[in-house]
Amino acid sequence: MKRRDFLKNSLTCTAGAPVVLSALSAKRVFGANERIRIALVGCGGRGRYVSRGLIEQGAEVTHLCDLHDGRLDKAEQFLGEVQARKPKRVKDMRRVFAAKEVDAVIVTTPDHWHAPASIMAVQAGKDVYVEKPHAHNIWSSQMLLKAARKYNRIVQVGTQNRSAPYNVKALEVVQSGKPGKIGLVKVYNLKSGKEFFLGQADPIPQHFDWDQWLGPAPYRPYHQKIFKHGWHQFWDYSGGDLANDGIHQLDLALMLMGDTGFPATISCTADRKIFRDNREVPDVQVASFDFNNFIMTFELTNYPRYMQKTTSTIRRNDILPYWTQNATRIELYGSEFMMTLGRHGGGWQLTTSGGKVVDEMYGRPADEPHYQNFLECVKTRTSPNADIAIAHKACSMVHMANIAHRVGNKSLKYDAGQNRFIGNKQANDLIKRDYRKGYEIADFI
Repeated sequence: MKRRDFLKNSLTCTAGAPVVLSALSAKRVFGANERIRIALVGCGGRGRYVSRGLIEQGAEVTHLCDLHDGRLDKAEQFLGEVQARKPKRVKDMRRVFAAKEVDAVIVTTPDHWHAPASIMAVQAGKDVYVEKPHAHNIWSSQMLLKAARKYNRIVQVGTQNRSAPYNVKALEVVQSGKPGKIGLVKVYNLKSGKEFFLGQADPIPQHFDWDQWLGPAPYRPYHQKIFKHGWHQFWDYSGGDLANDGIHQLDLALMLMGDTGFPATISCTADRKIFRDNREVPDVQVASFDFNNFIMTFELTNYPRYMQKTTSTIRRNDILPYWTQNATRIELYGSEFMMTLGRHGGGWQLTTSGGKVVDEMYGRPADEPHYQNFLECVKTRTSPNADIAIAHKACSMVHMANIAHRVGNKSLKYDAGQNRFIGNKQANDLIKRDYRKGYEIADFI
């Protein structure tokens, strides 16, 4: 479909376009054992994994939507191992949103499509499970939150740490006051990596709509490397590894600190220190967020080969990581004890001088309970663990740090009430992206 046809027939991404509500989905009351019917929009690896997990928790996938035939094939084969009924295959997400038999939508597209697709879904009466980061910029995160409330839809973000029992217990320990007063929180995303060179443009694959894949982003020639995960390296589509992976740790750290408000001051120093390649995003990044009662720091790398995320062996067993070289740990410095915590099943320890362990708990991944929570909330209409209002804070902090870097590694002051940086027009211009004509998001303010 050409962009002019997408414009003409769009449900409502663009302000003023018609809203098509699915009355059945919007008003349906579920029985205790009734299956929730779900469509997958974006059939890459993560989308296939999430949709299969929801099937295993009792949902039914009715539609697969992707612009790429190969990904539709892989999703159909992968889900066929756990579901007898073949989902309908479509390339136009508007067909998913208009389908009366669809109750909820999984959005696992590249990041720059997360908010536009999710907003169109809730406008059409669908509940949404959207992968992190749920928005490419601060403004679109606000718009998704406002749309979810306006249309009374459940929006669960894929920051599944909030559904992990060991993290809930860690929160209880922090709230009990056992670690003492916490004035400093350190968040790490110290991963390995390699050079990224884009190379020459490639021919657009047959039957693949590159224009729609780009969506709100500026037009550029097709590159196979961009399509295959290289989009993480460019500001037009992503916020770098801070948005891709680091948001998990930032969100969990915010949870442990009581989901306080927005930081008043944000600073960031970042650059490409190791790799002189074609990426736009930094390979070393250090950010600081000053809240009223504590400071949170975030450190990122994309090069040291000896840093590792928590392994599957650790996540699935009663084992704790070797914290010093754990790439995705969180450290809370209390006046009495220090808490070190891993994401996605890393567990946690409370320690004192000499590394003496005061308390600890092993952890398990939280994908299954996060899926269970979403399906339960679709049925009961209660707020999910990673509700869009909660997720909006971590998503905004990701973009605040990147903005501070992109305006020259500056320190910025933020007015949460006005959603503005104080006295920096260049930073304020990056709160909202420029949307290509035909792919604008409606303003719900």
